[in-house]
Amino acid sequence: MKQDDATFDVVIVGGGPVGLLMAYQMRRFGVSACVVEQHDTFTQDAYGRAIALFPRTTEQLDQLDVIDPMLQLGFACRSSVTYKEGERVIPGRVWTFMENIRDTTFDFALVLRQSYTEAILRDKVAAVGATYYPSTQCIDFTVDESQPRDDYAVTSVFQDHKTQNTFKIKSKYLIGADGGRSFVRRHAGIPFDGESTEDRWIRIDGLVETDMPLSRAYGAIESKTHGNVLWAPLDHGATRIGFAYTDAIAAKYPRGVTQEVAVQEAIECVRPFKLVFKEVHWWTLYTIGQRMARDFSAQSDRVFLCGDAAHTHSSGAAQGLNTGIHDAVNLGWKLAMVIRDQIHPAVLQTYAAERRSTVQQLLDYDRDIALLMSHKWPAWYTGDRTADPYLALGELFERMAPFNTGLGIAYAANMLNQVGVATTLTVVPGSRPPDVELTTPGTLQPVRLQRVTRNVARFIVLVFTGHIHATRPAMAALAAYFESDKAASRLRSHDAVAWLTISALAGCSPYETLGMKPLGDTYYDTTTLAHNKFGVDLDKGALVVLRPDGLVGGAYDTLDGSLVKEYFAGLLLSTS
Repeated sequence: MKQDDATFDVVIVGGGPVGLLMAYQMRRFGVSACVVEQHDTFTQDAYGRAIALFPRTTEQLDQLDVIDPMLQLGFACRSSVTYKEGERVIPGRVWTFMENIRDTTFDFALVLRQSYTEAILRDKVAAVGATYYPSTQCIDFTVDESQPRDDYAVTSVFQDHKTQNTFKIKSKYLIGADGGRSFVRRHAGIPFDGESTEDRWIRIDGLVETDMPLSRAYGAIESKTHGNVLWAPLDHGATRIGFAYTDAIAAKYPRGVTQEVAVQEAIECVRPFKLVFKEVHWWTLYTIGQRMARDFSAQSDRVFLCGDAAHTHSSGAAQGLNTGIHDAVNLGWKLAMVIRDQIHPAVLQTYAAERRSTVQQLLDYDRDIALLMSHKWPAWYTGDRTADPYLALGELFERMAPFNTGLGIAYAANMLNQVGVATTLTVVPGSRPPDVELTTPGTLQPVRLQRVTRNVARFIVLVFTGHIHATRPAMAALAAYFESDKAASRLRSHDAVAWLTISALAGCSPYETLGMKPLGDTYYDTTTLAHNKFGVDLDKGALVVLRPDGLVGGAYDTLDGSLVKEYFAGLLLSTS
């Protein structure tokens, strides 16, 4: 029941996937939260909108214990195809990076329409006890910036569309995840820089029949009249078709676009293949543009923006939902740990810095994609304009594969990503570490590193042992350091830090294998593949600090505990 002057640590405006994931994270991390959605869930589009989740996104959802029901419903796409004039192009172009995803369990694009993603996340939100207000709109908010950070300085006003009643909620923080026309962004006075173009695209989903040879692969159909046509296999046997709605096509329909027009042009854009729609689930016509909020936070870091509220772009690279989820994951643990008085509030400033730099890469990249997909050359292109733009499009997608999959996205040095110490390790602070396979003591069953470091808003210190005869003295010295040094000792019991020992040797028990009590739980690296992928010298061992979102925070090619103490010196606050 809605109550006037209710209080929550975090209020999230917008109940799409990004807002729901934020609410779920907050409750999962022990923070009170509500999510407010202005639309009635049951009257929104039944299908449509975002569809593709790429590997780094699915890894993040797995770390948050969300991915399993999505895998049950989604279409795992590992193959691609490109057609030109009815013939398959060998080698393919554009989506071929899907066939070359390496070093992750999620070596595919998971295709699942947004309505299903939202339903799963609503269930997760309910399961953790976050409050959900449907058909409720934010109409005002104020922030008293003079109040201490742990006070409820944000007062938001909402209107229930069904009763027309208004009510207030007080919170410590407000998050705008309310889309491209974000009320939160506008009311906070944050400019939305960028521009829209004259280019328009149509997307249409449904059940189809076709004589296309490979119809259940992520496809590109190179058309001179309809742009680089998207052919995407969807969940439940459906298909999405996307194409450019050019001026020449629009001239055929002076009365505007209807579902019948979208169907007819979808049939035209895949010729010479035949296409019959058995059902139409959803369609849209939209204008291409790239915009980004001038900042992702405001009012003394009390108000934050995520997802489309912070940035919009074309669907050309299918990055929209992925980018929004990355926003939510980046902000979620930071906000929870600040609210729990575990880390310095200055960490919140890294959210805008890290995410804006990544989004800027996407916008720069997206402008070229949108033009090339529309069979146009970017203004900066000085080459042969009589050449085929789709060749350049394929080269661009290939070059940006690490970004598209998300596995290559990395953040610059900051208070979380500490790169000042020289190291011979191959992992770099601010980047994703390899998801290596380890072995569970006793059962000797395989388990992935990401599974044993699932995100519960804690830093994790990985202690890599090497050859026992070489590293046992250093291990003993490390244990002694954390017992004798007062500041280091507090790290061992800090409620924001967990420890994990990765032993290069397997045995009947971790204690006997190491010859001492291990630091945290122990897993074996029986093949030393994990040590090799992290670049650990088996004669020296190593220490690696993982951020709560699974990225590397610090990497040290020695078992020197003072380096870990130094890493946390400016970050951590309270202890349990």
